[in-house]
Amino acid sequence: MRRIALFLGTNIAVLLLLSIVCHLFGVDRYAAVQNAGGITGLLVFAAIFGMGGAFISLAMSKQMAKWTTGAQIIEQPRNENERWLLDTVRQHAQHAGIGMPEVAVYDAPEMNAFATGMTRNSALVAVSTGLLQQMDREQVAAVLGHEIGHVANGDMVTMTLIQGVLNTLVILAARVIGQLVDSWMSGGRNDNRGGSGIGYFVTVMVLQVVFGLFASMIVMAFSRWREFHADAAGAKLAGRGAMISALQRLQVDHGENSLPKTLAAFGISDRMGTGLQRLFMSHPPLEERIEALRKAATAA
Repeated sequence: MRRIALFLGTNIAVLLLLSIVCHLFGVDRYAAVQNAGGITGLLVFAAIFGMGGAFISLAMSKQMAKWTTGAQIIEQPRNENERWLLDTVRQHAQHAGIGMPEVAVYDAPEMNAFATGMTRNSALVAVSTGLLQQMDREQVAAVLGHEIGHVANGDMVTMTLIQGVLNTLVILAARVIGQLVDSWMSGGRNDNRGGSGIGYFVTVMVLQVVFGLFASMIVMAFSRWREFHADAAGAKLAGRGAMISALQRLQVDHGENSLPKTLAAFGISDRMGTGLQRLFMSHPPLEERIEALRKAATAA
C-alpha cells in the first residue's frame, strides 16, 4: 500500500504544483479570458499541459530508467551470460517484428524486469541481477518475451495516451467547476476574471486530487489488462510452459520491489493488494495470470 500511496502522491503533487504555478502566473486567468463564455481556451490549455507532460515523461523514460535504477547497458558482452541475454532479446525482437532494444542489467535482489521507451523500435529492456540469479534460462527467456511483448504491443505509448487524455480531463473539469464556484461565491460578478478568486483556487486544488484518484484507477485497470497480453506474447515467444513456470517462480519472491515508483507499473510483477487496493494495482495477481495462460492452452 505504501507504493500505491507514493505513486498516487507523485501524480497528485504534479497536478497541485501545476495549479499553484498557473494561479501565481495568471495562466488560468489568461485561458479563461481569451475564451470568455466557452471552454475552448481552457481545453487547449488543459491539453497542452495534460498531453504535453505525459509525452515529455515518455520521451525521458529510457534515460530516467537508466539513472534511477543504475542499469548498465550491455554494449559488448563481457561473458557468456551477457551474450546469451543479448541473443535471446534479439531473437524475440525479430520474431515480434520490432527493432533491437537496448539491453541492460540493474542491481536489485528481487526477481524483476521492465521495458520502456518512446517507440517500438527504440526501447530498453532491463532485468535485475536477482532475476538472473534465481531463474533458469528458460524462465528468463519467458520474462524477456513478456517484456518484448509490451514493446511490440505499444503499451508504453498507449499508457501515455491514456494518461495524457485523463490528465487533460482532470485539469479541464477541475477548472470549469472552479470557475462556477468562483462565480457563485462572487454573486455572479466579474464573470470574466478567470479564476482570480480563492474559491476557484481551492476548488481546483481539491478536485484535481479527487479526479486524479479516479484517473489513476483507470490507468491501473489498463495496466492490469495489458499484463495478460504481455504474458500471452511471452508464451508465444518462449513457450507457454516456460511463461507459466516463470510466473510460478515469481510467486515465491516476496522481497520488496526496489523499482522506482515511476517504473513499477512496467515491471514483470508488483506487490499485490486486497479490497480497494486492487483498484490501484498495476498488475493482476500472479495466480490469475497463470490461470489465464492455462485456459488459453485448453482453448487452443
